Amino acid sequence: MLTPIPTRPRLSTAANNRIVVVASRYNWEFVEPMVNKAVEELAVVEPGTRVDIVHAPGSFEIPFLAANAVSKVKPDAVICLGVIFKGETGHADLIAASVSDALCRLSVEKLIPVIHGVLLLNDQEQARERCLGDEMNRGTEAARAAVEILRSSRTLSTR
Repeated sequence: MLTPIPTRPRLSTAANNRIVVVASRYNWEFVEPMVNKAVEELAVVEPGTRVDIVHAPGSFEIPFLAANAVSKVKPDAVICLGVIFKGETGHADLIAASVSDALCRLSVEKLIPVIHGVLLLNDQEQARERCLGDEMNRGTEAARAAVEILRSSRTLSTR
């Protein structure tokens, strides 16, 4: 069952973040609306945020481009968006597990928020519910998560 997306963070006109969105071209008809919603949400919540979009051929290549972005661009956060459909073999599960592990390791090792919006779905109906809607869109959710984690991490200080 789908749960509602998190509430919108308070608006900030003072933020000047740089966020890289790494999006899969594979299953683009579902990924593109998530990218658009993420960019729209960032523009509303933190209008001073610079957003760069990088395209990966598929979801498996997203961690490589995310790591490149972290190394070369040094963004404040990375949002990763893709859609993987389960098939008759375990291939999709292997890709999804590899992507999840790589994105988690990148985030923890480099101490940069990497938002995981690479969805492993059973069918196109699930994709339509999660990727194409205005009320429920995982791109909006990813943008809100990025803003929230950036704000939370800034409250931490060394003593």
